[in-house]
Amino acid sequence: MGTLALAAKVTHVPSLYLSELPGPHHGCRQAAIDGHFELGRRCKALGVDTVVVFDVHWLVNAGYHVNCAPRFKGVYTSNELPHFIKNMPFEYDGNPRLGHLIAETATEMGVPTRAHDATTLDLEYGTLVPMRYMNADRHFKVVSVSALCTVHYLNDSARLGWAMKKWSPQRTAPRRPTPAGGEPPGPARRREPPAGSPGSAGGNAGPRWPELDPAP
Repeated sequence: MGTLALAAKVTHVPSLYLSELPGPHHGCRQAAIDGHFELGRRCKALGVDTVVVFDVHWLVNAGYHVNCAPRFKGVYTSNELPHFIKNMPFEYDGNPRLGHLIAETATEMGVPTRAHDATTLDLEYGTLVPMRYMNADRHFKVVSVSALCTVHYLNDSARLGWAMKKWSPQRTAPRRPTPAGGEPPGPARRREPPAGSPGSAGGNAGPRWPELDPAP
């Protein structure tokens, strides 16, 4: 398990789904849909087996999270735009092992991250819309990472990105369970600022300390 093959910043606007349906918006996003199909074709050509999506519509209020259930299946209606996306069926296979490897690597790099593979947590439309076209035949497994982070530090988010790049060739160990009620396993190499200073639990949000800057 091991190589980052392709990275892309892709559209996930709900009007892609509207573009499929009969009515005044039919075909309005066909160019974008075709682009998703092309990305899927390129991923297949590169031998990709799993697509990891940073979902900017998965809101979290603490920590970083990875949704890596063995399987995702349901019918989705957007809570943000229910008049755009309603009753949209989906079904994809997940990759729990990869999700836990990502979470462990990020945690060891100082960004506590939890992987979830045994909950009722569903995917959000930032993942579902691109996968509808890139992964229409369910060829790829899917892992979703929370990316609508409301109270997070930019440096931590950047370090999470570095962890995504770093885990792959070296990490093949089986996952370790998260202790009940505890932080994810692995040392979180984080030095907290003094109490009352910017960035501390009792102080105002401010810049993180230099050692939390992303490593090259």
